[in-house]
This record gives sequence, C-alpha cells and structure tokens, in this order.
Amino acid sequence: MTSVPHTEAEFAALAERHRRELHVHCYRMLGSFEEAEDLVQETLLRAWRGRDALERDDWFRAWLYKIATNACLDAIKRDNRRVPSLGSFRDLPWLQPYPDRLLEEAEAAPPGDEPHAAVIGRETIELAFLAVIQLLPPRQRAALILCDVLDWPAREAAEVLEIGVAAVNSALQRARATLREQLPAERREDWIAPQATDAERELLERFIDSHERGDAEAAVALLADDIRITMPPQPYLYEGRDAIAPLLQRAFESGMGDWRLVPTHANRMPAAASYLRAPGETEFRAFKIDVLRVHDGKIAEITTFGATLFEAFRLERVLAA
Repeated sequence: MTSVPHTEAEFAALAERHRRELHVHCYRMLGSFEEAEDLVQETLLRAWRGRDALERDDWFRAWLYKIATNACLDAIKRDNRRVPSLGSFRDLPWLQPYPDRLLEEAEAAPPGDEPHAAVIGRETIELAFLAVIQLLPPRQRAALILCDVLDWPAREAAEVLEIGVAAVNSALQRARATLREQLPAERREDWIAPQATDAERELLERFIDSHERGDAEAAVALLADDIRITMPPQPYLYEGRDAIAPLLQRAFESGMGDWRLVPTHANRMPAAASYLRAPGETEFRAFKIDVLRVHDGKIAEITTFGATLFEAFRLERVLAA
C-alpha cells in the first residue's frame, strides 16, 4: 500500500513513478505529445493542491488517472478538439509522434507496482488508432481508453468520469462501433507484433539508403501502389505511387543539399529522422521525422513531422559532416 506523502518533495517523488504512463494516457486522449506534457504538469499540480481529497492511500494511481482524465476532458472542451470526419492525418494538424524509448519507460513498472503492459500496447498507440479515437466525443474517448486500453472495470471508469456504470457501458458500445467502422479487423492484423519486425527494420534500412543516395527509383520501389503521405500540421495529402514518384524525383533533384538519415522508432512503428546539409554549409541540421506504416512488405503510409521533437527522441539537432 502506498502512503500518501505530506511534503511537496515526497509527493513529487511518488508522483514521478507514474509520470510517463500519465503522459501516454494524456497523449492518447489528445494525440499531441507537447500538449500531453502540459496536461501532466497540470495534473500533478491539481493533485498536490487537492491531496486532502484522497480518501485511501492505495487509490493514489487511480486518483492521478482521474485528475489527468478530467484535465484532458477540460482541454478538449476548451479547444473544441474533435474532428467531425477523418479522411487522413492531415485532418489532425495537432497530431504528433511518440518516441518508442519513452513508451518503454511507461512499460517499466515502478518498484512494488504491477507492470503496465497495456499502457503501451501497439494496437492502441499507433497513429491510426490515435487518429480514429479523435472522432469520438470526449467521454466516449475516455471510457474506451480506460476500459478497453487500460482494462479498467466499468465501475472504476464510472468513478473517474463521475457518471453511472450504465452510461459508461453505453459510451463504450458507441465508441466500439466507431472503431469497427473506421478500423476493420483486417487492418488490425498489422499490429500483431508488439514491436517492429525484422522485415520492417530491413525496409527502413533500404528507405534510409535510397534517400541518402538520392535514388528516387529505389525509393519508389519500396512504396505500395496505394501509398499515402501526409505532413501534419501541413494540409498536404499525396496518394498513389504514380503520383508520388515524380514528387520524389523533383525533391532529390532540387538541389536542397545532402541528406543524412538516422533510424528511430515512434508509436511502435519504424521511423527515420532526416538531417539536411544545405549547399555551402558544413553541418547537417535536424529537418523532419518520417514515420512508416508497413504492410505486406511495402511502405503503405508515410507520416512526416517537423523537427520539433528531436530532443524527445534523444536525437541531436546537428550532425557533423
């Protein structure tokens, strides 16, 4: 049983054990890494100020989740953060990737606690899942995450959301129906492996090699016929290998400079961090992160993000030539 701390230092030490899993929870709710950071800070501040309301010592983790969930619901309502329809990731300009190295931190159980494998399950951390649940009304989204992702009983979710068990079950039914419609069963077959497979890693190596060499033909050969490329927060959408091939060719021939790519992983998917050395410069500078969805041995989707989160991925912002 956890003892509720009385000093701010004791509270901070105890709460720190749950920081990463709370961050993943807020990230699922909003789809934004940076906004999740802000909401975790708000959660811990609310918890410290309201610590006298904690009735039992062993409720500490659930109590933090309740505060975090309500902070997310407040943020969604405040920012009107919900999409009426979802054609592609360009409809979610706030979408950001989540570094796998931090997911591993969330998976590691604090001393004396149970492992939190459900926190980082691949099916519920990939970009497609995160995007689809943004379609859900806030309480449906929260009920789905608490019950179907974290495996909480409906009774506990009802306490967090301050609604009845029947209301939670009703919200779950509607949320699950949306997921079945937007993420059919055959799509979920991509998520059987908890981490990137050897085939995905090999494909990532070829992706990196072709881009560093500026070989458009080799890069296009890696793509599925129905490849899709989006670049949140930019509203761009490119679909189909035939449409993307000339874009790649022009990009490689544009004279922007030389590229260096570093392998990484985001949302349990292979990714590549790109650095550009512009003409006349001596260093490679952080430029973008490409997250790859692989299906049937081909790259089925590329989601390109800017360089904002390089530090979170533990990537240098500048590489020497």
